[in-house]
Amino acid sequence: MNDHGDEPDDIRRFWGRLGLPGLVDVHTHFMPERVLNKVWEYFDALGPLTGGLEWPITYREAEAERAEILRGFGVRAFTAMLYPHKPGMARWLNGWAADFARRTPDCLHTATLFPEPGVEAYVREAVAAGARVFKAHVQVGAYDPADELLRPAWGVLAEAGVPVVIHCGSGPAPGKHTGPGPIARVLAEHPRLRLIVAHMGMPEYEEFLGLAERYGEVRLDTTMAFTDFAERLAPFPRRALPRLADAGDRILLGSDFPNIPYPYVDQLRALERLGLGDAWLRAVCHDNAAKLFGL
Repeated sequence: MNDHGDEPDDIRRFWGRLGLPGLVDVHTHFMPERVLNKVWEYFDALGPLTGGLEWPITYREAEAERAEILRGFGVRAFTAMLYPHKPGMARWLNGWAADFARRTPDCLHTATLFPEPGVEAYVREAVAAGARVFKAHVQVGAYDPADELLRPAWGVLAEAGVPVVIHCGSGPAPGKHTGPGPIARVLAEHPRLRLIVAHMGMPEYEEFLGLAERYGEVRLDTTMAFTDFAERLAPFPRRALPRLADAGDRILLGSDFPNIPYPYVDQLRALERLGLGDAWLRAVCHDNAAKLFGL
C-alpha cells in the first residue's frame, strides 16, 4: 500500500474537532477493475471530458486497499459510483455493485441506469435488491436526462425515495445535455425525486443552487468544488456564499475518491476555508447524509 503519510491523522483531527463520529462521503468510485482501469487511462490521456487538465490519480491502489484508506480516514459510509457509457452496461454494473455492497458493509449499495429499453425493469430490480443510491452521468453517457425512456425509471426512484447522484453540470467540459435545463425538465415532472447534483453543479453553481431552493428534495454534493484545483477551472462565485450557507441542510460531502488529482484532505480544508462555521461543516460532512441514508 502506498504511504499517504500523516493524511489519515489530519483527516481524523478535522472531524474529531467538529465532534463527529466520522465522515459520510456520497461520491466515491468503486467499479469493476477493468472498467476503473479504463477510467484511469482516460484521465492519464487527458481525454476531452477532463477539460484538458493534468489529472494524476492520487489513490491508484487496489480495490481492497482503497476501501481501507477510506476507513483509515474515518469515512463511515461511502458509495460505489459507477455508470454506463452505452446501452447494455447498466444491468451488468448493477450486478457487480450489489456483490460489492454485500462484501463491503460500509458501502451504500449503489446502482446506475441508462436510457434504453428495459431500464424501468432493472431499476425496479435494483431497488428491490436494496439499492440505496443511484448514479447517473449525463456528461459521460451523453444522454438527455429527460429522455422519454427514462421517465418511468425516474418515477420509480421518486416513489421509492432512493437518492440519485447525478453529474449534470457542464464541468469540467460541457456536453450536449449538461447544464440546468435538461434536469430541470425532469424535476418539473418528478418534483419529489431525490437528486444529489454532483460537483455542486460546476460551473453552473448558482443555477443548481436555484433548483435546490425550488425543490425540497434536491441536494448538491461538494465533490471537487472549492478546492484549489476546481477554483482554477470554475471558481465558485463569492456572491453565492450566503445562499450556500442557507442551503446547509442540503449540501453533502463528496470527494471523487480515488479519482482526484490531490490529497483527500484538500476537499475538507477547502470546505473549512469557506468560513461558514462548524455547524455547517458538521451538517455537510456527516449529519445531512446520515439523516438521508438513515445511518
